[in-house]
Amino acid sequence: MDSFSRGIPKAELHVHIEGTLEPELMFEMARRNGLPLRFASAEEVRRAYRFSDLQSFLDIYYEGARVLRTQTDFRDLARAYFQRAVSDGVRHAEIFFDPQTHTARGVAFADVVRGLREAQEEAEREFQITSKLILCFLRHLSEEDAIATLEEALSWRDSIAGVGLDSSEAGNPPSKFERVFARARAEGLLPVAHAGEEGPPEYIREALDRLEVLRIDHGVRCEEDETLVSVLARARTPLTVCPLSNVKLGVFPSLARHNLKRLLGRGLCVTVNSDDPAYFGGYVADNYAAAEEALGLTRQEVVELAKNSFEASFLRDDEKKRYIAEIEAFAAGAP
Repeated sequence: MDSFSRGIPKAELHVHIEGTLEPELMFEMARRNGLPLRFASAEEVRRAYRFSDLQSFLDIYYEGARVLRTQTDFRDLARAYFQRAVSDGVRHAEIFFDPQTHTARGVAFADVVRGLREAQEEAEREFQITSKLILCFLRHLSEEDAIATLEEALSWRDSIAGVGLDSSEAGNPPSKFERVFARARAEGLLPVAHAGEEGPPEYIREALDRLEVLRIDHGVRCEEDETLVSVLARARTPLTVCPLSNVKLGVFPSLARHNLKRLLGRGLCVTVNSDDPAYFGGYVADNYAAAEEALGLTRQEVVELAKNSFEASFLRDDEKKRYIAEIEAFAAGAP
């Protein structure tokens, strides 16, 4: 099953590019940019990855991101992700990036986007992986800050497919960003939002009703509201679930207690993703394999999850159909 889930064609729809920064690359970037680190080695960095909640993770996540300074840094970061993704069966990725994390440190918005775009073009040419960029607003900052970021991003409209909402969920409801999402939608940017991970089911409803998002990132707390589950199932609103991340941050006490299989069985468009794999100990195929083992996923359920990943993507309908046909061919030919 592990080789099956690793090889099956899939899309990854919930991965933060800053969260793919492995400690070895962190040290390399710190060295070439002349930046000190408070850790003595990559092993020491990994030992620090003991998180009690979302905020404890974000504290070290933002510390690591400060080594990203140049266009080359962002290109190298994204290229390393794509090299790993191809071995995980990823054919298409929709990648979050957090410009406010970088522009606040004096990094040019242009350097962020140009570096990521360079890696995207290389990945499509060398690995046949297509991808899209989704700009995430940091929800612990003000909506005014988000609006200013959107204004700057519009100069790069052709490089950015959508907008999202991430960072500290508690106390920062989606409704806080209603105006900036309305403006983004008017500009043709596709909206998504993190909701229902740390925050309550009401945040999922707000994201749907007030931000008019097309999919929910995480969304696992929807089960606390039966009516909401029915709404999500009926509309086939995608949930981009990240099993290993949810356990690492204490959303579930163990993977065996995760509701992924249950939500899938209730007809929701659930997908499997890696979130911040360098910090949570697993890329997308690792999440598939771990969920299979802990939850007893069948081969057919793995096929369904892979198909959902393309259904939930922002690809054209003809592209979705082509990838889904590839999944069916892979499953039919697998031993």
